[in-house]
Amino acid sequence: MPKDAPLNSGAPEAPMGSHQRVSGMQAKLHRWAAADDGRRFDDLFNLVCDPATLLVAFERVAGNKGAKTPGVDGVTAVNVERDIGSYGFLEDLRHVLKTGEFRPLPVRERKIPKQGGSGKVRSLGIPTITDRVVQAALKLVLEPIFEADFKPISYGFRPLRRAHDAIAEIHFYGTRGYRWVLDADIAACFDSIDHTALMDRVRARVKDKRVLRLVKAFLKAGVLTEDNSREDTLTGTPQGGILSPLLANIALSALDEHLTRPWESGGEMATGNL
Repeated sequence: MPKDAPLNSGAPEAPMGSHQRVSGMQAKLHRWAAADDGRRFDDLFNLVCDPATLLVAFERVAGNKGAKTPGVDGVTAVNVERDIGSYGFLEDLRHVLKTGEFRPLPVRERKIPKQGGSGKVRSLGIPTITDRVVQAALKLVLEPIFEADFKPISYGFRPLRRAHDAIAEIHFYGTRGYRWVLDADIAACFDSIDHTALMDRVRARVKDKRVLRLVKAFLKAGVLTEDNSREDTLTGTPQGGILSPLLANIALSALDEHLTRPWESGGEMATGNL
């Protein structure tokens, strides 16, 4: 990493200072990625393990509505704060990350009804609190890099973007002569993402082998099904994982690039990925 983006490696700071430091780190990563679309980033692992990054990641996990839902270890964010305290928890987590001892646990399967009254169910994969914090830290570091590459027509699971923005874009073009909207869906998108193809796209931007190993470890962590049987995860990234939406967008960016290529020579484009 360039020398103007270090984060301290001491004890966690006050939350406000940590947020400012992480925001500054993200701004620099995004700026460097946008300035050089061929740049591969190294030494990202130290940013993931930085106390400020882990503290912000923990706050996001603990503040999420799923904080009371345990993974396979039965531990919730409330348990962590009551029994260990966030400081001790993050110090221990940082140690196992830095020593290479960290191993993600399988996600806990939870099936919920799909919307629309179809009778079908959606399978969620719920990571442990520890794994959620590491995923959140990875996302804090990786998202600003890949955001520099994503197409402006992409809206799903992106910061400061939502489905309503895509709908507004459709209305905009609808008042300017466009008459057709293509509505399509990718069957079992999260479940069927090819790990090799996804990791190839991650490697196009990330050179740090320790970060690549972490991402791959989460993809291969497996599932503990509702009947308590262990299943390997040969494809896909679990719905319910904090890192999964970003990984899905990285995989789907190949589709966006394919769709926009005919227009990038100067033509007008009116497509959008919700």
